[in-house]
Amino acid sequence: MGTNLDRRAFLKSAAALAAAGAMPGAYGAVAGRELIPSPRKKAPGVVRGAFFYPPLSVVEAGELEDSWAKHQWCTWPGNQFRPEEQQAKFMEQLRAMTAGLDLTLEIDEAPIYTDAGIQAFFEGAKQSKPDALLLFHFWNSFSGKLWPYIEAFDAPVILYHPVGANHQLPPEKFRTAPGVQYIHSVENWAALERGLRSVHAQVRMGQSRLLRVSGRLKEEADDHESFFDMPIHGVPAGHFNDLFDAIAIDKDMERFARSVRRKARHVMDLSDQAFLDAVRSHVAVLEIMERHEADAITIECLFLKHRKPCLSFSVNNGALVPCGCENDLNATLTLMLGANLFGCGGFQHNPEYDIQQNLYFGSHCTCATRLHGPDEKAQPYLLRPFFHQLPKTVAFDVQWPAGEPVTLCKYHTSKEPGEQLLDAYAGELVSSPGCPPTGGCATRALVRLRDVDDVCTVYPGPHPSLFCGDHAQQVKTFADLYRLKIRTNA
Repeated sequence: MGTNLDRRAFLKSAAALAAAGAMPGAYGAVAGRELIPSPRKKAPGVVRGAFFYPPLSVVEAGELEDSWAKHQWCTWPGNQFRPEEQQAKFMEQLRAMTAGLDLTLEIDEAPIYTDAGIQAFFEGAKQSKPDALLLFHFWNSFSGKLWPYIEAFDAPVILYHPVGANHQLPPEKFRTAPGVQYIHSVENWAALERGLRSVHAQVRMGQSRLLRVSGRLKEEADDHESFFDMPIHGVPAGHFNDLFDAIAIDKDMERFARSVRRKARHVMDLSDQAFLDAVRSHVAVLEIMERHEADAITIECLFLKHRKPCLSFSVNNGALVPCGCENDLNATLTLMLGANLFGCGGFQHNPEYDIQQNLYFGSHCTCATRLHGPDEKAQPYLLRPFFHQLPKTVAFDVQWPAGEPVTLCKYHTSKEPGEQLLDAYAGELVSSPGCPPTGGCATRALVRLRDVDDVCTVYPGPHPSLFCGDHAQQVKTFADLYRLKIRTNA
């Protein structure tokens, strides 16, 4: 595909994004080159569900299939729980919380209360192979009936069991079952949404494609990430370099460069040519992603000289187009997972530690300005050169919001089943310290992690990601549903 054809495709997608109000405002006024790639269509995940409780008339007629039938007895939650009204309320909440998720809910309208009905539901689910089950368990004596089917089901199960629909201790099997999110609470919509968002994220990850650009490759090569079942395509760095070198500066690109520069609080030691090269790199990133139909990209970028894509990666991560530095697979998969799980871009960084104050320090050159999501307000930023190598290429020095909750996260892939690992630590942003007195790279964030006695013990290796928001419980839910190992303070 030629360069000019690529750009025409981008312009069409930009017009659509602008019309939908989806163009990030920090660069939305510039028509043409600052757009993000057209997202590839993905099939929504399917969540199969049902409510389990008997109509009151069945209980009063002594026809319920439990040991209390001869007494016409309503076991917990009792005859004043009004399960039909509860079901209607739950369905209303489900419609609201899945409105922004790529999920199709297939939930039976009629409650299930017979042994044959329970068996038929699970056999039907086994045949249709949904991405997850969503079960609402409203009747105490049904716990023993549901458990064998839940235990045998080969997909994630979200099991909602309201407080008061159980007698005394909740079933230990439900609490500890692998692949089950057991919600035993009082109208805990947040927990329910965490489960559904986890399914949404896993489904989208499985339909995504990752592009790796490496100077070590001599020709294109295919690979695969087993847990997410994700295809990975590798191309030589020369392909990116050739794209960059073929791009001529035009008026749209000049306007974009001026827009980025104008919105900065301060610009340090950067030439006009550095801005033009940064925009050329951005266009090259978009074009190589479009060429290979990629949803995310990671580039072995440190030695690209004036072609380094720091500005492009910052812009794209803020628009939920994950871009990872240094051809780091784990880092890029973490950015992809965070974008789908949290709805905001992450800050891939290298960790450091203030051991006197027990604070975590993250620093790198590709931090998004839109830390809370593509439609939210951008953070203030300075512009400064990338710290470690000449020539002086453009990088954002993003000012993180002091006092806000943040989450330190990293996914560790493995070819061994069951050996994948997640790190997820909740904390609070202390400050964006200046340079000097701190060093590191263009953006710097200082964090106090919650309930961590020795901050050095949470070292997740190179290139974890920092996300705005308290998402550690969301990560834990994802890990529980998909049987991942996890290290967390959630």
